[in-house]
Amino acid sequence: MNVSASMSAPAVSVNTTTTIGEAARHMDVYAVGCLVVTEGGVLRGIVTDRDIAVRAVAAGLDRDDPIGEVMTTPVVTVDVTDDIHAAYRTFRNSGVRRLPVLDGQRVVGMLTLDDLLMDVFRRVADLLGPVAWSVLEEPPGPQDEIGPRAQVDGSGPPTSRGS
Repeated sequence: MNVSASMSAPAVSVNTTTTIGEAARHMDVYAVGCLVVTEGGVLRGIVTDRDIAVRAVAAGLDRDDPIGEVMTTPVVTVDVTDDIHAAYRTFRNSGVRRLPVLDGQRVVGMLTLDDLLMDVFRRVADLLGPVAWSVLEEPPGPQDEIGPRAQVDGSGPPTSRGS
């Protein structure tokens, strides 16, 4: 599976001259924790809500200062055609939480640790789906201390459908 199947698109971007205040408003309006910083369509940096808090506010910068002063560069990225396992390795090796996804020089999306967590959940659900359905075929109801609810007609303990 390629990165493109799990990424969020499009990535929210600003340019290097966007003010810190405008960048924070973009994060609020688009409900994102990071922005890619581009110039002429080329990726120049990335800025996170933490960058704004630590590098701008805590450092005493003005909200009218350019975001280029607090962005992170160089940026760790993945390619839109990369296999998802390459993205897992990139996250593990770099320690970042968000990866801009590139198609050539152009930013086409954002891949986050949350996106990979959803991938893991989907894979586990695919793996356990048949088991879950067999359990769901059991009659619903409370369980006593020993195990599943006893059969209503009292003919004996319920039969197992799994293992």
